[in-house]
This record gives sequence, C-alpha cells and structure tokens, in this order.
Amino acid sequence: MSFAQPQHILNPELRWHDLYKYLDRPGPYANEGFTPGAVVKEFLHSIKILVVGAGGLGCELLKDLALTGFTDIHVIDMDTIDISNLNRQFLFRASDVGRSKAETAAEFIMKRVPGVTITPFFGKIQDKDEDYYDQFTIIICGLDSVEARRWINATVVNMYDEDYPETFKPIIDGGTEGFKGQSRIILPSITACYECSLDMQTKPTTYPMCTIANTPRLPEHCIEWASVLEWPREFPEKKLDGDDPEHIKWLLDRASSRAKEFDITGVTYSLAQGVVKNIIPAIASTNAIVAASCATEAFKIATNCSTPMSNYMMYVGDQGVYTYTFELQKKEDCPVCGGVSIKIEIHPSATLQDLIDLLMERKDTQLKKPSLRTESTSLYMQAPRMLEEATRPNLVRTIADLLSDGEQVTVTDEALPISMNMTVHFTG
Repeated sequence: MSFAQPQHILNPELRWHDLYKYLDRPGPYANEGFTPGAVVKEFLHSIKILVVGAGGLGCELLKDLALTGFTDIHVIDMDTIDISNLNRQFLFRASDVGRSKAETAAEFIMKRVPGVTITPFFGKIQDKDEDYYDQFTIIICGLDSVEARRWINATVVNMYDEDYPETFKPIIDGGTEGFKGQSRIILPSITACYECSLDMQTKPTTYPMCTIANTPRLPEHCIEWASVLEWPREFPEKKLDGDDPEHIKWLLDRASSRAKEFDITGVTYSLAQGVVKNIIPAIASTNAIVAASCATEAFKIATNCSTPMSNYMMYVGDQGVYTYTFELQKKEDCPVCGGVSIKIEIHPSATLQDLIDLLMERKDTQLKKPSLRTESTSLYMQAPRMLEEATRPNLVRTIADLLSDGEQVTVTDEALPISMNMTVHFTG
C-alpha cells in the first residue's frame, strides 16, 4: 500500500516556508551579491555537497543539512557501526551494528526526509581522487582525527586554481572534544587553512615508558603496553589499525592479562580503541551545537543571504554555554597554503635522524613517517622497502655530510597528499 505525500511536502513554498523567509527578501546582514527570489532557492536545492564522516557529528550534520534545504548530499565514511555508537549517533539502531555508517545514515535520512537524495561511500577519503571532490560545491567535515583533516584540507586547498573559479571549494570543519567544540570556515587562498592552525592542536595524552613497562597503575597503561611494546614484537611488519576489530580484540586480550597480573580493573574494548585512536568521549549536545553551526554556515555560503562567520567559532559547555568567534590568521609559511619553504635550523653535526625527529616533534609540522630528498638524491625514504634499506645508512650521517647550508629539501609524509619544501639552515 502506498500513501500520498502530504501537501506541504509536495509544495516547496509550503515545505520550506520558514527557510524562504531568508531567501525571498533582502536584509541588513545579507552578503554582497545576494539576490532574493527563485534563482537562489533553486540553487540551494540543486547544489551537491559532501559530508566527510558519518559518526556523532556526521549524523547531526546530515539531519541538519537535509532539513535546511540541501537535497543532493554525499557522505563518505570508512567505519562500521559499533554498539557503543548508539547512545549518540541517533541515525543507527541495534539492528544496524556491523553495517556501514555512511550507508545506514543515508538510508535513514532518505526515509525520514522525502525529496532528499544522499549518496553514501563506504571507504577511506584517500580512496577518492580529485575528480570526486571536484564535483561538490561545499565540503563539510565531521571527522575525529587530525590526520584525516590534514589530508582533506591539503587536497581541497591544492585543487584550487585561480584561473578556474569552479575549483574553489569552501571547507566547513567541525570538531568536538567532550564539552568543547569548534566550527570553522576554510576558503582556499583567502582564509587560514587547517594546516595554518596545526600548532593549536592539543597534544595527545602520553604515558611514561618506564611506567608502562614496569609499574602499570591504570587500565590505560596496560593497553599502551600491549600496543606500544607487545604489538611490534608480535607483528613487526604490520601496522596496528585502531579501526580493525581483530587488532583491537588482540590488544584487549593482552591488556586484560596484563591488568590481571597487576590487579587492575577497567580494561574494556571501547577503552582499548579509545587509547589506540586517542578518542575523547563524545557528548551528544556538543555534537548538536557544532553541527548546527556548520549547517548554518553552509546555508549562508550557498545562498549569500547572510555574511559567513570570519572564520573560527569555539564553544565551551562544561561550565555553562560560552561561544567566541574570531578570525584565524593565515600563516605566510604554511606548507599547504603559504607556498613558501619551511625554515629549519639545526646544528651541522646533528644526524639525519635528528632532523627527522625534529620534524616529527614540531607542532607546526607533526609528521608521522617523513621521507626526505633533495633535487639530486634521496636522503631517506620510508618506502618501498628496498629504497628504505638503501637509504637507511644516511640516518646516522651528519647533516653537514648530506646537505649544504641553505639547501632545499622536499619532504613527503603519509599524513599529507602533497609534498612540503623545507630549507635547512645550519646553526652554531
């Protein structure tokens, strides 16, 4: 049996009556170039937008965007639904456990909001090329990792070519951390990009190695022991994947045995995954507030009916409700949007390994596994294996042996889809 759609669903003027109040008439806060009327309404309902992430923030984003007049939405997420997600990721039910988040969220929204098409992709953002991202007018991120944000930021910013205006893709990025959250707008070549603010990131919690190895006192110590010491010993050629249930189950078993040995309680699957991925417990109300901000900014950018914020909003909700908006400044030496070399100062007697460690420790680079090469030679390459073995002896050689003062080095890293240029200056 089929049922006729209610009249207010079939008639856009009735369905979007409240929304159209912003689009049918000019206002004092309208952005330059705003023209009220049918054209802007049609544009809102026809543009294609991408939501990256279908977790706690992503669920809220999809709901808000579908109810704000966007009718062609794509969503990409590599995760499957875990039972621990159900307390806040409201598009999922117990029967959905094990299914793709992107596919399940898309199905739910399309059932509840007629006329909206959501196209899911179950996979990694790195699985898609520039042609995929080029089809969208706005890209909205609801991610839970710095690495993924850096990747999508670098990809979209470097797609922009001022000679081709259609390559301009605004990014709206939302993030939450317990009772704190933020939303921001990234306009390629105009505003600060994500990489510009990398040194603002909170450093992940770390535990002293001596405590982990000898005198664990917390369940987190046992999990770190299993992941940092035992995993490399058992699987020297395999990288630990915090999203792989088999890997987390192995960690849980080892950490539980360690905890029992030291009479420690509290080692659970969710805690093990949280320690490995550095997950901070999510709060539904924070997700809702940040997602509402992101969706509102998307609406303003798409229609010009109001001036978008400039360009960073922070929210603090642990002692009341507090928000503050300010303009994050571009960094002239940003490796992604600045277009200039990073300047590194190091003593010529330091080794190449010292230089690599410096790049990994610097808050404005935060590289994971950097590979370095000059115009004429490879200094150290992380992969493939044969090249890594061939360049490994360089790690103990001094900088003075390998480089001249002021020489430029190209740095690549798995955390970024682009290469960085670095100028090495000798000190002392």
